[in-house]
Amino acid sequence: MKLFILKDKKQVIEQASTIISNEISRNPSLILGLATGKTMIPLYKSLVSLYKNKKINFSKITTFNLDEYLSLSPKDSRSFRYYMDKNFFNKINIKKENINFLDGLSKNISKTCKDYESKIRKVGGIDLQILGLGENDHIAFDEPGSSINSTTRKVKLSNNTIKNNSSKGRVPSHALTMGINNISKAIKIGNHVWIGRDSLVLKGVTIGDGAVIAAGAVVTHNVSPNSIVAGNPAKIVKNISNNPVE
Repeated sequence: MKLFILKDKKQVIEQASTIISNEISRNPSLILGLATGKTMIPLYKSLVSLYKNKKINFSKITTFNLDEYLSLSPKDSRSFRYYMDKNFFNKINIKKENINFLDGLSKNISKTCKDYESKIRKVGGIDLQILGLGENDHIAFDEPGSSINSTTRKVKLSNNTIKNNSSKGRVPSHALTMGINNISKAIKIGNHVWIGRDSLVLKGVTIGDGAVIAAGAVVTHNVSPNSIVAGNPAKIVKNISNNPVE
């Protein structure tokens, strides 16, 4: 685990991009877990820039996104697939068949969720997972209070999440999301990058190998021995392991 204490969002994005680029250089066939949201837009912009400057190659990469709204088509500007196409996929050399997304128009939600998990297992799990925290601390669309054993499923979104995500028109009240259990397995299998907002809140988080990168205040409690959090100024709580700090 590495802890990066960075002074602003620009440095956060630069460091996150470097980590992702290095991982792809080491493993050109990387299985990459992706997230959405306002926080991720400058990250994807940075990765696109690296690609255009021939410093990164996505041709053998396979991706899995964390979540998608129910009832929205990929062409709907409110959907996460539209977001990913606009901000990332359409600007790099990833193969379309290597892009994996939960189907928000599915008529058989249970099968869709099980098939998604099965596909992740078949490729050997996610090597590098990008994660962010929502305004109310949700991870993917796992709202606060979600079970640690939760798997890929249909969820009802909180009013707070709906309001914050409705800048392009009101979003649906339900979505499909990978669960905390799925995400935890991805983290334990490989690496991960957390990208924090101005305020980052971690509650009872268990983190495997990887990096926690944040700018802004940090509030923590019930943090596991392997967890590291950072901010500006950094606040490091008890039970932090003696891992490299940068």
